[in-house]
Amino acid sequence: MAPKSNAVYKAYNAARDFVQHDGTRPVPLHLRNAPTKLMKDLGYGRDYRYAHDEDNGFAAGERYLPDEMPDRRYYSPVQRGFEIRIAEAMARRRALDTQGKDTDRKDK
Repeated sequence: MAPKSNAVYKAYNAARDFVQHDGTRPVPLHLRNAPTKLMKDLGYGRDYRYAHDEDNGFAAGERYLPDEMPDRRYYSPVQRGFEIRIAEAMARRRALDTQGKDTDRKDK
């Protein structure tokens, strides 16, 4: 009786297909762990914003994909069941991301 959706399945397949055709890319420097002084000096982890320390647990404007990788949305929630609320939450976060981009990263 629960509303049905294969949106996650379709998103997973689309993301997997992208990686299979595009290949892998290096992890952005600001997301890399810096356990040594050399890595810190090279910029590993610099300006990383820990989402748990941000308002609402969301680092608005933060980008987690490699700079050269295009922005893509793989998951498109359907307009039924709980996915309606997920779509609303995603729209709110996209709006916050747009506002957060006004505070560009120093390392770009």
